[in-house]
Parts: sequence; structure tokens; C-alpha cells
Amino acid sequence: MKKINLKTFAIKAEEKKKGFRRFINKLEKQPPKNLNELAIETDKQVWQEIDCTTCANCCKKMTPTFTPKDIKRAATFLHMTPAAFKEKWLVKQKKEKDWVNRQQPCQFLDLSTNLCTIYEARPYDCAGFPHLAKQKVKDYIHIHKQNIMYCPATYRFIELLKDKLKGYPVKKDLSGLKIIGKGNKRKSPIIPVE
Repeated sequence: MKKINLKTFAIKAEEKKKGFRRFINKLEKQPPKNLNELAIETDKQVWQEIDCTTCANCCKKMTPTFTPKDIKRAATFLHMTPAAFKEKWLVKQKKEKDWVNRQQPCQFLDLSTNLCTIYEARPYDCAGFPHLAKQKVKDYIHIHKQNIMYCPATYRFIELLKDKLKGYPVKKDLSGLKIIGKGNKRKSPIIPVE
């Protein structure tokens, strides 16, 4: 595994963003039957190539959502009350009403090592990130539209999926169909040729 150059990654991600997002939109609308299996296979491939500790861009540029359980677990780990933890480290979003970090990079990221200082008590969002091979991938793949800009693993995941599904969705073969009722005022139905 090689070290990730975040400047090079940001340029590459910006260049491919539109194409990747179009591909993700297609997967959302018309997922192939084997999408979950492909995601699991691709996820394994990604983690053979990428080591998050050479990057930590998610911790530097994004924030997790802290659930009440996350807050309690992290506060306990730091020997604080949940109220003190929220007051010191978090802010409640006005629109979504989610608890998120007050700042980026994350206050719990050790910038010298790219490691989390509360790893054992980190939020569920962090533990599952970047959520590549979630069950029912089509229901969760929309999140990758944002993450491809921050996460080299997500970028690589979509790049590999796109390569594996080259040409998907396949246009239906209409050669076995004929139009009947030509000249009618109503729409002509298309029926299979017997």
C-alpha cells in the first residue's frame, strides 16, 4: 500500500466527480441484481490497496453524526458526562438536528499519526465509514456521491464498480419487436414478434 497524496487525490476526484455521480445515479435507479455481491467483492479489493491511516481525510474534512449512544460511549471513555461532552466538542445542526463536531479536523484525530484518540469509543458513523459494502447497497449508495470527494477508498470503490459494470445498464435489444397499428391516432404498442 502506498501513501495517499491528498492534493493529487483532490484534483483527480474533481475531474471524475460528474461521471462518477452519473454512474451512482444509474445504480440507484437501475441496480443490477448482483450489486450487493459486487460491492462485497469490490470492498475487499479496495482494502487490499488502501490504508486509511495514510489518509485520515474523512477526519480532517468531514464530521460524523453522533447518536445519543455515541455521545454516552465517548463521554464515558473520556470520563465526562454526556452534557459536558456535547458542550465541549459538539454542536447541534439546526436543520437536521444532528450532533456533529464543532471543528475540522476532528478534535480526536492525532494529526501526527492519523489515528483516532478515542478509537475504542468512536461514533458508529466513523466505525462504519466509508460504508462501502452495506446491505442493500442501492439504498445507501447515494452517500458515495459526497464521499468520493473526500475518501480515496470510496473513490476507488466507485472506480472499480464502474469498471466491473462497464456499459451498464445495457439497452434492451429491440430487434425482436415490431410496431403494430401504424397510422392509428393513439400510440402504437410494441409487442414481441412470435
